[in-house]
Amino acid sequence: MWNEDWAVKALCNQTRPDELFVRGAAQNRAKQMCAGCPVRTECLAEALDNEIEWGVWGGMTERERRALLRRRPNVTSWRRLLETAMLDHVAAVSASAELVPA
Repeated sequence: MWNEDWAVKALCNQTRPDELFVRGAAQNRAKQMCAGCPVRTECLAEALDNEIEWGVWGGMTERERRALLRRRPNVTSWRRLLETAMLDHVAAVSASAELVPA
C-alpha cells in the first residue's frame, strides 16, 4: 500500500519545483495540487520525518508542519504513524463496503 517510489508518482513531479516553494496566497495553489495527489501521505511523512523546513509537502505548509511537530513531539516515525493510519482506513472502508447489501 505504501509507495516507496512516491516522488516519481507525485503530481508535483510534472510542475516546476519553484511553484511549491512559495509564500502567501501562492501556497494555497500548491496545496490544491496536493489535494488530488495519490502519494500525498508519503510526501507528508517524508517532510515530517526529515523536518523539511521549506515548501508545501503533502498538502501542508512549513508553518502547518511546524505546528504539527510541536503538537506531537513524541512521534518518532511519521511514516509508521501515517502508514498505519492509512492501512486502518483502508480496512475500515473495506469492512463497511462488505456490510452494504448488493
